[in-house]
Amino acid sequence: MNKEELLERTKKFAHRCVKLALSLPNTTLGNHIAKQLIRCSTSVAANYRAVCLAQSKASFTSKMSIVLEETDESAFWLEFIIEEKLIIEKLILSLLEEAKELTAIFFSSRKTAIAK
Repeated sequence: MNKEELLERTKKFAHRCVKLALSLPNTTLGNHIAKQLIRCSTSVAANYRAVCLAQSKASFTSKMSIVLEETDESAFWLEFIIEEKLIIEKLILSLLEEAKELTAIFFSSRKTAIAK
């Protein structure tokens, strides 16, 4: 997967998470999770763009670490939504799988950068 494809994939992930967040129940918990999920999922896309512009190995590694953390946090909130039964599980599973795949991709990228 090249840089442009991953830029598009992270943006699509953010859009899907925002749509899911906006469909959460209008409760204290639903509103809290919605804000958290919107924040971390959009951070994935925005910070991956910054990774693509990194001017040094150190900058790349640092920015990639942020992307990795935010992707993993997105997965956490998706799992939490399922566990709290706020939305039917089958409606979230493909998005959760995408979060896990992106986490693996970013983990591998950071590991490769550190090893070089």
